[in-house]
Amino acid sequence: MTTMAEQGSMLSSPDLSEALAGDATSAVRLTFRQVYDTYFGFVWRAVANRGVPAAAMDDVVQEVFLVVHRKLPDFEGRSTVRTWLSGVVRRVVADHVKKRGNRAAGDENVDDHPLKSDEDPAAELERRAAAALVDQLLEKMSAVQREVFVLYELEQLTTREIAELTRANENTVQTRLKAARKAFQRGLERHRAANARREP
Repeated sequence: MTTMAEQGSMLSSPDLSEALAGDATSAVRLTFRQVYDTYFGFVWRAVANRGVPAAAMDDVVQEVFLVVHRKLPDFEGRSTVRTWLSGVVRRVVADHVKKRGNRAAGDENVDDHPLKSDEDPAAELERRAAAALVDQLLEKMSAVQREVFVLYELEQLTTREIAELTRANENTVQTRLKAARKAFQRGLERHRAANARREP
């Protein structure tokens, strides 16, 4: 039996995923099982991209799908399935952060999550360092820039889907995305320059 983390790394059926992503109205006829099987990986990544710590991932993803199960009969297909799921993730993660006393998500010490025996320690530490750097760069952005950057670059929504989700004009989304990319690039260049100065 696979764990939720292992399911999160699996690819969903590309044919079904593409069909659902391209046809919002088809979601009206979807069963919960179809949504779960097709979009589990997408939801897992979306939750992780919003800074939920590893120790809480299972609980938060489970809560997302509890909401999906409850709300799916009311979904009318006015947006794509991904847009709708992103909205659910957005609200569930916000509630999770609030319940944690508004502490910044992801501030747990990584030592609280030991490496698995089959993981390459060097590769895992490098991945964690890269993830921590991305988090730092995102924190320096404005809230609206950070959200559009995460939705587009990490969750891979289109600008149209982001506009639907955030209720903003698509041109506004594109402007925010352009500014967010510039901010991210500037932060990355500063980080690299600081590292270069520290090298002997």
